[in-house]
Amino acid sequence: MSRRKENGMHLTVRNCLVALGMLVTLSACSESGDSINVITREEGSGTREAFQKIVNLEDPVQEALIQNGTDQIISYVADDPYGIGYISLGSLNDMVKAAKVDGVSPSEETIMNGSYKISRPFVLVYREGLKEAAQDFYDFIFSKEGQDLVKKAGYVPVKQDAPSYHVKEISGTVNISGSTSVGPLMEQLKEAYEQLNPNAQIDITQNGSSAGITGAAQGTNDFGMSSRELAENEKDVTGVVMALDGIVVILNKENPLDDVSLSTIRDIYSGKLLNWKEIQ
Repeated sequence: MSRRKENGMHLTVRNCLVALGMLVTLSACSESGDSINVITREEGSGTREAFQKIVNLEDPVQEALIQNGTDQIISYVADDPYGIGYISLGSLNDMVKAAKVDGVSPSEETIMNGSYKISRPFVLVYREGLKEAAQDFYDFIFSKEGQDLVKKAGYVPVKQDAPSYHVKEISGTVNISGSTSVGPLMEQLKEAYEQLNPNAQIDITQNGSSAGITGAAQGTNDFGMSSRELAENEKDVTGVVMALDGIVVILNKENPLDDVSLSTIRDIYSGKLLNWKEIQ
């Protein structure tokens, strides 16, 4: 056998061994299979901005899977045993489970007393000089009837002694856009208001907090919905808190973990923690 053929055989055997080693390694990784799949919201999402601010997340993990709405995050985590995401408390359903944060479950009581740390305001954004129909819908939101709906929907009302709403037989269209987290609550307020005022029409577009704030500032809609406080460069509009909400960390129902610390959440979303076994 020639030297060249002998070297060729050695290389072939060596390559096979390397390939076999890689397969064994990949198999071992697959068997451990506990990598944390981080799901987050898109840029411009008020929920994302509020979450990162509260968790003190300065450098979010780049490999996170981005979802453009609350429903998408719920669906993804519900289908992924290794997934973790965050949503509005009012949007929580039985498809996923809510984790305690530092031993505290998210609820109206724990949000009000401050023991649940990941909470934020729902803000109604507008320019001064509202038209009649918009002003009347505003009055409804902050009436006893409106704030009772806030509570019934699973959020925390901001007016405990709100005045009763008086029907004025308003007609006209009110355009609202913004946060997908505030959207479900606004839909319930819309439905109740339109039953009282059948000649009024409330049109709602859920396209993210930043888009809603911009629309209100530019006058393309009457109200913007924001799930975060207004930034310094957004002070050309008025923002009024209409409800308080908890941001819930959600897990797949098969995940045995029930309680995570705020620092653990930060480490997961910054990429410092990569595997569920590092936590459990």
